[in-house]
Amino acid sequence: MEKLTPNELAFVALANEYCHALEHALDCESQEEFVAHMLKLLPRLYITANDLEEDPFAEAYIESALEEDVYDLVRDRVARIMAEEDIYLEVFVEDMKYSDTPISASVSENLADLYQEFFNLVHSVQEALTETQHEMLCQCKTNFINYWSQTLCNVLRALNAMYYRY
Repeated sequence: MEKLTPNELAFVALANEYCHALEHALDCESQEEFVAHMLKLLPRLYITANDLEEDPFAEAYIESALEEDVYDLVRDRVARIMAEEDIYLEVFVEDMKYSDTPISASVSENLADLYQEFFNLVHSVQEALTETQHEMLCQCKTNFINYWSQTLCNVLRALNAMYYRY
């Protein structure tokens, strides 16, 4: 493979845009502006990630480059802008079927978890050879399937509910 596909390039660009948006969350003039921005980015990330190629033999490793204090800083910024809307009831959690009480989730933690995934990917692909970049994107697709697609959908549902209550 000589170069990344247009979809792979689009995904890396969207992941980078998402990271930038969370890093500058407090620059938004209101919670509504931040939520509206997330409602534009998250579905595009989902669709583009869904269209990434799967390769069970891809061997590239996405380096964990995000430091814990940066993760905490991003999560705290989002929590500040979300204020009392940060916590929402979650229904798509495995433990929910065994629970008599509602299970809560945090918008800021969900968005920070996605930030971690995207930050690590963007950091890893920057200096990698094209073939390695492609394999990293295949690994990202595997992570999408096994983990973060559900996180994205859950927080998107919560943000959608908030936005249309304004």
